[in-house]
Amino acid sequence: MAVSESKVDELLVENRGRVVVITLNRPERMNAISRDMLDELSVKMTEANKDPEVRCIVLTGAGRGFCAGLDLVDTGQGGIGSGEGGGSNRPRQLFDLRDAPINVMWNIDTPIVCALNGAAAGYGMDVALLCDIRVAAESSKMAAVTAKRNVVPESGGTWLLPRLIGWAKAAELYYRARVVGAEECLEMGLVNTIVPDDKCLETALEWAEEIADNAPIAVQTTKRMMRMGLEESYDTAVDHLMVHLAGMFQSEDFKEGVQAFLEKRKPEFTGR
Repeated sequence: MAVSESKVDELLVENRGRVVVITLNRPERMNAISRDMLDELSVKMTEANKDPEVRCIVLTGAGRGFCAGLDLVDTGQGGIGSGEGGGSNRPRQLFDLRDAPINVMWNIDTPIVCALNGAAAGYGMDVALLCDIRVAAESSKMAAVTAKRNVVPESGGTWLLPRLIGWAKAAELYYRARVVGAEECLEMGLVNTIVPDDKCLETALEWAEEIADNAPIAVQTTKRMMRMGLEESYDTAVDHLMVHLAGMFQSEDFKEGVQAFLEKRKPEFTGR
């Protein structure tokens, strides 16, 4: 099993065969995201998505928190989003979010499992919501507290949350700036399951391996079609699915899947 780590200590990357584990690593600041972490997270997500050997990504945080959001100290000192000089001297220019983690996570086809090991607030909550699946530790919570800071969920939260739990519940969380624990998150459909704190990463990895056992083309195409389907008509979505399906019928993995079924054995998919 090959193991490698990123050069940026604030973000750890570990290759576990077919699964890549990305860990936000600023436990002393509850993994608040610095400018360097933003850049590196986008790079590592993109690299994992382009690697044909990687079939799932697990995202988690070091220590007792998942992510406290953007580092407000870094922001105030001319870091995230404040330009080189910060404050009123910031040059006027169009912002470009194409390479931001929030857009990269939304657009990649490799599934992302969140091991929600603690509190997720602000940007951290949005990052957790951008994962396809969330395995929550018993002590975890989500903090929709942007209204208490006179900011908005700028990282896609206002688009994601109503689609996940409905308009009324999303409005309740954001307008009241609520903090919700793991049990309530599960009731609302914000997380998939709750496990003991010491089993959070372990369970997320088990789920990731189950995903990795399946045909990667099928899994990634399903994710892409689900994403595109949010903005498509039913007829358009079905048409797109049939186009993909025609090519998949010609693949080696389709033949392997059928053969394994007939032989009553576990299939060995190669992504071809």
